[in-house]
Amino acid sequence: MTNVELGLPALPAKPYPQDVHERLAADARELIGRYPVARSALLPLLHLVQAEDGCVTPTGIRFCAEQLDLTTAEVTAVATFYTMYRRRPAGDYHVGVCTNTLCAVLGGDQIFDELKQHLGIENNRTTDDGAISIEHIECNAACDYAPVVMVNWEFFDNQTPESAKQLVDDLRAGREVRPTRGAKLCSFKETARILAGFPDERPGAVDESGAGGTPSLAGLKLAKGEALPGTAGTKVVAPRHEGTEA
Repeated sequence: MTNVELGLPALPAKPYPQDVHERLAADARELIGRYPVARSALLPLLHLVQAEDGCVTPTGIRFCAEQLDLTTAEVTAVATFYTMYRRRPAGDYHVGVCTNTLCAVLGGDQIFDELKQHLGIENNRTTDDGAISIEHIECNAACDYAPVVMVNWEFFDNQTPESAKQLVDDLRAGREVRPTRGAKLCSFKETARILAGFPDERPGAVDESGAGGTPSLAGLKLAKGEALPGTAGTKVVAPRHEGTEA
C-alpha cells in the first residue's frame, strides 16, 4: 500500500519545556489581549509558535489550543488551511517561487525547476545544512515584477534562473543580500515573530519597508489619464471624467 502524508500532527503532543512555555505564554497573553474574543488571536499565535520552532509542530498546536481554550483539531484545521504555516522546519531562508500564471509563463516554472536541481531538494524541503527551504507559491501579489521570488516574504523582482541560483548561493555563503523592495532580510524565525505582531526592532527596518514602484503605479496613472514615462506626453487613456461634463 502506498504511504500517504497528510501533514497532520502526531498526537498526543508533548508540552514545551517549562521555561519556553512561560516565555511563550507571556507573549500569547499580549497577543490575545489585543482582541475582544480570544480565539481571534489564533493566527498570530500560530506565527508565534512558528517563530519558536521554524514550523507549526504538534507541540505548538497544543500550546495554541490551551491558550485559546480550543481543541487541537480546531487549531490543526486552521494551521493546515493557510500555506504560510509550515508543517516541516523551514530553513534560515525560506525561498518562495511564484508559479502562478504570469510568473510561470515569464519563467517562474523554469526558475523553480532549476532551483530544486541546484539545491538538490524538492518542494517544501530544506537543505541538509538548514540554510534554505523552497516552496512554489501560487501568487506573490507582485505580477508587475514577474517573475518574482520571495525570501522570508521579501521581494526579489524580475528574476531569472541564473539570478535565483546566485541568490541562494549568496544566502548559503553568508553574503549580504538585499531585496529589490523592502527591509533587509532577517531569518525565517525572526520574520515569523514579526508576522505574529511584534515590532521589528532592527534600526531603520520599518523605514525600508517596500512600496509600489513604477510598474505598480502604471495602471493608476493610466486610469488618471496621465502619460507614462517614455511616451512623450501621449495619454493612453483619457481622464475618467473627461468629456462627461454637462
